[in-house]
Amino acid sequence: MLVRDRMTPNPVTVRTDTSIKEALELVRSQPFRHLPVLDENGKLVGIVTEKSLVYASPTATTTLSVFEVDYILSRTRVGQVIHGEVITVGPDLPIEEAARKMIDHRIGCLPVVEDGKLIGIISDTDIFRVFVEGLGGGHPSLRITVVIPEEVGSLAYITSCIADAGANIHSLGMFWGDSPADRVIAFRLERVERDAILEALAMAGIKVVHVWEPPA
Repeated sequence: MLVRDRMTPNPVTVRTDTSIKEALELVRSQPFRHLPVLDENGKLVGIVTEKSLVYASPTATTTLSVFEVDYILSRTRVGQVIHGEVITVGPDLPIEEAARKMIDHRIGCLPVVEDGKLIGIISDTDIFRVFVEGLGGGHPSLRITVVIPEEVGSLAYITSCIADAGANIHSLGMFWGDSPADRVIAFRLERVERDAILEALAMAGIKVVHVWEPPA
C-alpha cells in the first residue's frame, strides 16, 4: 500500500493572498480539515487548518465589534499566518512510512508532491482507515490474538495450523510483544468455530492470549 493508493488527489487549496475569512468559510463548508497554501506561482508554501485559522483570528475576549472582527479577517491574508517548514511526501512512499512521518513531526496530514507539484494530500484519517482495513475492523469474524517466538518459520507454522483447522484468514496484524523475543499476532478468522480453532491451536502448542467475537 502506497501513499498514492489512499491520498486525496487534486486537493482544494488556497493562495497566500486568500483572506482568513475566505479560508475559514471554505474549510467549514467542506468535509476536510487541511488546506494547502500555494504562492502566486502555484508552489506549495504551507498548510492551514480550521484550528490554525481560528487561532490567528481575534479572540472572543476582544473588545472589537463583530463588524471590526469581520473587517480584520477580510484584510488578513493566509500568507501572514503560515509558518515553519512544510513536510511533504512522494506518492510512492509506503503508507506506513507516511504514518511514521506524521508521528515524528506531530502533524495530521502530509501534502503529496511529485516533480515539485502538489498532486494530493493524505491525512491521519486516511491512515486510520488503512489501519482498520488491515486489521479487519468492522468485519464479522473471530479475532484471536497469539504470541509466537520471534524466529524464522513461526508465522508459517501458525498459519499452517489455522489452514489445517479449515479456517480462512481474513486479516492479520503483527506487533512486538513485551519481550523482544516475542511477536504478537492478531488474526481475523472465518469459516471456523471458536472452540475448534482454540483446540487446534492448543494442540499445536500455540499460546492464545485473547479471543473476541462480534456481538450476535
